[in-house]
Amino acid sequence: MRSCEIVGWGTSLPDRIVRFGDEVRYRIVDDLSHLDMLVDAAERALARASVAPDEIDLVLGASAAGVQPIPCTAALVLERLTLTGHAAAFDVNSTCTSFITALDVASRYLEAGDAETILIVSGDVGSRFLNPDQRESYELFSDAGAAVVLKRSSDPQRGVIASAQRTWPASAHDTEIRGGLSRSPAQVYADADPADYLFDMDGRRALLAMMRVLPEFFAAFHERSGVAHDDVALWVPHQASAALGPMLDRLGIPADRRVDEVADFGNMVSASVPFMLARALDAGRVGRGDTVILCGTAAGLTANVLALRL
Repeated sequence: MRSCEIVGWGTSLPDRIVRFGDEVRYRIVDDLSHLDMLVDAAERALARASVAPDEIDLVLGASAAGVQPIPCTAALVLERLTLTGHAAAFDVNSTCTSFITALDVASRYLEAGDAETILIVSGDVGSRFLNPDQRESYELFSDAGAAVVLKRSSDPQRGVIASAQRTWPASAHDTEIRGGLSRSPAQVYADADPADYLFDMDGRRALLAMMRVLPEFFAAFHERSGVAHDDVALWVPHQASAALGPMLDRLGIPADRRVDEVADFGNMVSASVPFMLARALDAGRVGRGDTVILCGTAAGLTANVLALRL
């Protein structure tokens, strides 16, 4: 057990709603920035935790696509929160599961005594990277931000019970944005393929890859961690697509103890897991002493799972 507890959480959701049939998606307007949304979520989390920005020891940015290449998104968020203080700031990126990776990293800093208070900020504006010609992805994504404040817990029964992460590189190009950094920098944009700067996904190939590897990955996690399905109050998976339900069924996760709100919110990329966790906490669906599992898949192909006792 790596001792830590969530003492505050906050979310930010755009007001603009786009409907595709019965499904609802949230998209930011032109005068709202990615950074605005992240800072809004961070300020809400800090207020709920009664923590001042200058009390933060570490800010972890956990977005799939950052605000800009340099500096890191965490530093830009910190700049908006305070110009003083003593915090370090850096980004953690495992695309859609970046929050889970960041929570794993944060718990290790807290356990080691290197930090007392950590802010994790996640969120993406996927709508600004979408290709209208790829209907599957164009109608799937929502924009959102989410943040949590973590502290080392005085209760040894609260914290990260176990975690696992793995990448299958044979599927590295199933989901990608190729342009924008060193592979295709801005100065070559005029001669580059414009599609390289938009989200590109082979949904069928990605799904088949996930179906092949996830059962064994999750079975190994449960065996190694000793966390049984009956121990888990709620599973909070990345809201990847409409295939989420069948995939969770395949993994044997009970329908009454899992979050599946893809139809109402879509794929919020890195904000997906913390946003849904915050909703569950706000609704009282889970609370102190409950074990939750945060999990999901991401580009790479990467899978994450983390068991947290609240």
